[in-house]
Amino acid sequence: MALHAVSSAAVSSPLRSLSRSLPQRPGCGCLPKQSVMIYSTKFARPQAGPVDFAGRPLVLGRSDKRAVLMHATIEEIEAEKSLIEDQAKEKMEKAIETVQANFNTVRTGRANPAMLDRIEVEYYGTPVNLKSIAQISTPDATSLLIQPYDKSSLKLIEKTIVAANLGVTPSNDGEVIRVTVPPLTSDRRKELSKTVAKLAEDGKVAIRNIRRDAIKAYDKLEKEKKLSEDNVKDLSADLQKVTDEYMKKIESIQKQKEQELMKI
Repeated sequence: MALHAVSSAAVSSPLRSLSRSLPQRPGCGCLPKQSVMIYSTKFARPQAGPVDFAGRPLVLGRSDKRAVLMHATIEEIEAEKSLIEDQAKEKMEKAIETVQANFNTVRTGRANPAMLDRIEVEYYGTPVNLKSIAQISTPDATSLLIQPYDKSSLKLIEKTIVAANLGVTPSNDGEVIRVTVPPLTSDRRKELSKTVAKLAEDGKVAIRNIRRDAIKAYDKLEKEKKLSEDNVKDLSADLQKVTDEYMKKIESIQKQKEQELMKI
């Protein structure tokens, strides 16, 4: 066997030396397949994206892509919380206003135009609020004066007030309607207290429904992978505190109305 001298350059670059020592295919200056395999194996690039256990690219389906989404940041969570909670508070405030307005319609011993706020008259086949077709004033502490803009509606207004069972006595003189507000009896106070309790419960139901809708909004964000289950639990707990505050507001104005009825 003949011995060949190896240069220092070949020692420092074994691959280059190996490529020179391998025979070339006739008619071309390219290396044989074996040398190509050496280069491709030695310098293979890693695949971008997820791969399986064999190192092959992993194709994600639509559901898989959703599974790897990151949850919202603290700032995004606070933004969603503020939006949903602010909307809930706004609706709860309106519910409180409605309860208060309904309480005002519950008569006391003193004449108050608000007693007629819920009266609707069938005016030419259309139910309209009494205040939109007549002027209401309080000439004294025990009576109301109703002056309709259309005198032909006097009898209809009188009939509607009687049917409303407000515990008052309307009197039609052909020009105006006078409503006398008598002192409350013990039995009437009890009836009105029940009415107040019913109106208060209606308000609480409205508050609960608003809370329910807000929780649904949080659940929707969780399904969209924008919030985690823990995020929803924390936000729901905060929302419950807000709900409890508005429940207490209803109880407070209910108590005030009941005390007002008892003082008369």
